Amino acid sequence: MTEREMSGLDAVGEGPVSSDVTESASTQSTGDPSDHPSVEALLERYGDAVSRHRLNAGDQWVVWIDPTRSHEVLAWLKEDPDHLFDMMSDVTGVDYGKGRPVEVVYQMYSTTHGRALRIRCPLPLDELEIDSVCDLWKSANWLEREVYDLFGVTFRGHPDLRRILMPSDYAEGHPLRKDFPLRGRFSRAEQTRRALNQDVERYYLAEDIVYGEPQYAPEVGTKGSQDGEEG
Repeated sequence: MTEREMSGLDAVGEGPVSSDVTESASTQSTGDPSDHPSVEALLERYGDAVSRHRLNAGDQWVVWIDPTRSHEVLAWLKEDPDHLFDMMSDVTGVDYGKGRPVEVVYQMYSTTHGRALRIRCPLPLDELEIDSVCDLWKSANWLEREVYDLFGVTFRGHPDLRRILMPSDYAEGHPLRKDFPLRGRFSRAEQTRRALNQDVERYYLAEDIVYGEPQYAPEVGTKGSQDGEEG
């Protein structure tokens, strides 16, 4: 399938180029970088950190960079007056499975220059670590926590790296990884046992718990269910 024939879904299915292909194939790029001033400047300044670039759907530029250089490159894109990517719209992850790298994806926008850019950093499965960019964009804080929670990527230097969607004591791993079993890592019986043994009071504030008093809602339509009237 040629690049022109490939749809967005085809590209997702294809995933990142596997590490056993030749260097020339792994750095295959598309699009004319001169059409995007920031991509052109990025290639000129950090060409040794860029593995490839691609123009998706006619207007979305994507650049793959060395994850060990990510903070340096992203800081430059944010602070250089010719680029000023002041908005970090999203930080997310992608796991293509079959032993291929997990990618950390940064979606940025420059409100000054009116241009978007997507940066992707492939991480080997045995090195799921990358520098945090919370010091550059405050919006990255919870986004990085989500990637950590769901993909298991550690963000070095994050001020409060902990789960954000799953419980803090969730022991089944990272749900958006391709190696995560659809039924969970534990049997249904074990999941039930764990649920029944939870201390549910820890999910509430102390003032929300009134001991010895049943808590219920009046049935809809019954006398006394509105305005505090008694039946």
